[in-house]
Amino acid sequence: MLSWSLNMNRIQLKRSRILRMALNDSGPADQEGREPFLVRAVKIALVVALYWFVSITMVFLNNYLLDSKDLDAPLFVTFFQCIVSVCLCGVMNVLSIMYPSCVDFPSIKVDLKVSREIMPLSVVFISMITFNNLCLKNVGVAFYTVGRSLSTVFNVLLSYVILKQTTSMYAMLCCGVILGGFWLGVDQEGEAGSLSWSGVFFGVLASACVSLNAIYTKKVMPVVDGSIWKLSYYNNLNACALFLPLMIVFGEFGRLASFSQLLNMNFWGMMVVGGVFGFAIGYVTGLQIKYTSPLTHNVSGTAKACAQTVLAVMYYHTSKSGLWWTSNLMVLGGSSAYTWVKGLEMKKPSPPPRESSEDEEKLLKGDSGV
Repeated sequence: MLSWSLNMNRIQLKRSRILRMALNDSGPADQEGREPFLVRAVKIALVVALYWFVSITMVFLNNYLLDSKDLDAPLFVTFFQCIVSVCLCGVMNVLSIMYPSCVDFPSIKVDLKVSREIMPLSVVFISMITFNNLCLKNVGVAFYTVGRSLSTVFNVLLSYVILKQTTSMYAMLCCGVILGGFWLGVDQEGEAGSLSWSGVFFGVLASACVSLNAIYTKKVMPVVDGSIWKLSYYNNLNACALFLPLMIVFGEFGRLASFSQLLNMNFWGMMVVGGVFGFAIGYVTGLQIKYTSPLTHNVSGTAKACAQTVLAVMYYHTSKSGLWWTSNLMVLGGSSAYTWVKGLEMKKPSPPPRESSEDEEKLLKGDSGV
């Protein structure tokens, strides 16, 4: 009887020890400086929540600024956000010099040689953000997820055309689901009488530019020593210069001169806030990838798009059909499945190395994968 009682006490002690280790992540890992499990879980939850807040708020803010009936100047709105991003990069640079222990930001300065080398990417960059905003302006937030859903399909297409990278059958099936959801969404928007063909067109162009931007970004990263902040600085700096002639060609300066709210501080306050959120999205994206993984970031982005669509329908009090919601589910489900398939493919062991041909070596040196 005594031995049975001692055994039960040992079992309870072991169970309580296992429970403490699970909650506190104690054991040898603690001696190496790892954080307790609950602390890490709370940090990850806060980072993901911050990413969702910044990303969703930025979309609604841009929609508000671009949907103004008095000011039809989408290029100017994007141009101003680029100016804010350049200024914030300068502020962060100064803070990193004054408080190096608190602010970690690379040293930046205007280098015309670097600016020229990044210029092709900057052209793709301004095309991406311009078409992105034009799509948002014409289709609204609710249809925005579907309107901009073809980035994954263009990733596969451009990877094959430019980099000669083949894609698995499972990944192609996922792209087929995304395409089906896109066409069903367009059809349902037409049935509801709210379809904007120009918005769909800009959404397709924006999706293509997102894929090109990913390819060119990896290609020019060595120019900025692999720093995403330096790349953001030069991209936005070049964009400011490129937007000026475009604004002249499209007559946006004339519209600005006749804008009734030009001296309204509330308008400029919203413009600055939009620029700050545009700058912050780069930071919170990197933060989410750092605390989770690129795969988890993609899953989080898909879930965020779903929540964003639901919020838009609720906020604008619109009624959508069952097939319209099905199109969104197809797009989001196909995107999630593609992320999952690519994640599984990346975990497979790599084939043994073989001698590369001269063309392959040039490709690897000149063009990186998506």
